[in-house]
This record gives sequence, C-alpha cells and structure tokens, in this order.
Amino acid sequence: IILLFIAFPSLRLLYLLDEINEPLITLKTIGHQWYWSYEYSDFMNIEFDSYMIPTNELNMSNFRLLDVDNRIILPMNSQIRILVTAADVIHSWTVPALGVKIDGTPGRLNQTNFFMNRPGLFYGQCSEICGANHSFMPIVIESIPTNFFIKWIMNYSNSLDDWKQ
Repeated sequence: IILLFIAFPSLRLLYLLDEINEPLITLKTIGHQWYWSYEYSDFMNIEFDSYMIPTNELNMSNFRLLDVDNRIILPMNSQIRILVTAADVIHSWTVPALGVKIDGTPGRLNQTNFFMNRPGLFYGQCSEICGANHSFMPIVIESIPTNFFIKWIMNYSNSLDDWKQ
C-alpha cells in the first residue's frame, strides 16, 4: 500500500514532465577534447567548432578562460532543443544562467529544452572531469532578437557559399 502511495504521484509527475512543446530550433552539440562542435541542422547544415580564446589573444572585453572564438547564436523568446553527445569521453554541457546541465556521452544522444527570454551573453563550461584540460571547454551563447538571428543565418550561409566557390 505504501508503494502505491509513492507510485501514483510519481507517475503523474512523469506525465507532466513529458515534453510536449515544439522547439523552434534544434542545436546539436558534440563534445571533443578540448572543444565543442555545433550543428544547426535546421538551416542548410551550418556547422562550426568553438575553441577557447588563448590568453595572449584576449581583448579587454573578453573574459579569460570563458570566451570562445565562435559563439552560439540563438534567438530570444524561442523554445530551443539541444542534442548533446560526445566524440571521445563523457562531457557535461553546462550553462548555469539557463539552468541547463546535460551530459554528452559517446554513442548516446541526450536532449533537453530551454527558453531564453532576454538578450545577452550566457557563459558556461564543461563541468565533467573529462581530461587534463576539461576546464578549458567554455560555452558562450549569444541571445539576440529573432530578426537579427535571421540576418545572421542568411549572412552565415552566404559566406559559406562564397567559401565553397
């Protein structure tokens, strides 16, 4: 009887936690030693790697050990789905300001959703002990208005077309 009193509320919570929303964008994240790869597969297969900026190349506006050469650009006020995996060892994609922490495991694809309701920069890091330089895997998300995001996608895809020619 005690187990039934525990099971029924738990099943209700599991039902309520089931994902029923449709995301606007899906971002695939792949953890490598010691950088992240990102794929916007919704938009003409845009892919890039994101490395930490070395200390000797930092500007006055950059944060040491937190800034990257290629930021994730996402629209604000949109539901975002992120798929996380790893290529070599277990990584953990963590952005505390968004309340997101998800493990990337080789051979597995984990998924979570988040919603950004304001523009700005959101910083995070790999929070898994995945090797000697795991603390040098920063994450930077830039949240921008949707119309600027559409312009960024158009410019990025046009620059890829120019590069291929």
